[in-house]
Amino acid sequence: MLQTLLSLPPVTQFFLTVNVLVGAYTLLANPALIDRWAFKPYRVIRENEWSRWLTAGFVHVGFAHLLFNMVTLYFFGPYVEAAVGSGRFLAIYVGSELAANALTYLKHRDQPQYSAVGASGAISGVLFSFCLFEPFAMLGVMFIIPMPAIVFAVLYVVLSVYASKREVGRVAHEAHLGGALGGVVLTLLLYPSALGIFLRQLGVG
Repeated sequence: MLQTLLSLPPVTQFFLTVNVLVGAYTLLANPALIDRWAFKPYRVIRENEWSRWLTAGFVHVGFAHLLFNMVTLYFFGPYVEAAVGSGRFLAIYVGSELAANALTYLKHRDQPQYSAVGASGAISGVLFSFCLFEPFAMLGVMFIIPMPAIVFAVLYVVLSVYASKREVGRVAHEAHLGGALGGVVLTLLLYPSALGIFLRQLGVG
C-alpha cells in the first residue's frame, strides 16, 4: 500500500496524505479543530477568518466522509494530474475548493449557525475535470452501477442543483456544484486542449 501511495503523482500524493493525516488526527485526537477550521460563511468576512476558505477542505465529519473523498481522489487524481501537469492540477484542486466555498458563501452568508467541512468541492472539481478527458469512461457508481462519466456528471449536477434548492438533507450540495463548475472552468482555462479532446470524443471535433 505504501509503495502504491509513493508511486502516485506528487500533488495527488500530497493531498491524499495530508487529508488522511489531518482527518484522522481531528477525528480521533482533536475534534475541536473540526469546528475551528470549518467553513463558516457568516464569520469569514465579519471576523476576518479568511483561512477557513482553505482549512475546511482538510477536515471531515466522519471516517466514511473522509474515505469516500479520498477513494475518489485516489482513482481520478492521478489521471488528471498526468494529463494537465502537477502545477495545473494543484490550481484545479485548490481552485475548485475555493469555488465550492464561494457558492456556499453566497447561499449561507447570513446564517450564523451554518458550517461546512470536507474536500468534496475539490474532489468534485477533479472528477469533472476527468470527464473532459474521458467522458465515456465507465464508472462504478457506488462501486456497483456502471455508468459513463459524462452521464454521471450530468446527473450529479442536476441532482445537486435540485437538492440545493430543496435543501435535502444536511449535505452542502451547492459546494459539490461549485466545485464541479470550478473544475471544468479551470481545466479549460489552464489546459485549453481539453475542450478539443472532449469534443472529439463526442464526435463533434
